[in-house]
Amino acid sequence: MRAFLPVWVQKSFGAWTTYGGGGYWINPGAGNRDTWFAGWQLQVHATSFLTPGVELYYQTAPANDRVSEVHFNAGLILDIGESHHVLFSAGRAFHGCDCSHAYAAYLVTFGPCP
Repeated sequence: MRAFLPVWVQKSFGAWTTYGGGGYWINPGAGNRDTWFAGWQLQVHATSFLTPGVELYYQTAPANDRVSEVHFNAGLILDIGESHHVLFSAGRAFHGCDCSHAYAAYLVTFGPCP
């Protein structure tokens, strides 16, 4: 069973929010390695319904046959109601692998959001 032991901090100022930190992944299994992870994110609540952001993160090699990786992502949150949101993110590694990734998600929040 994998486990992540994180330390994270966040600061908001006006429409801007930044957060990040790091942690240690316990990654048992034959050929696996425990890894360090660190990342940082910056986003701005640009309009009443639009929040773009960027992030950068690093992870040491998770297995004996892998190398450490550095990734960059850009994302967007669309608030389509007080409790309904659509999230988009896309990025790629620029060290460690020749890979890209993207996702879209639907988020429902409960209670007041600041």
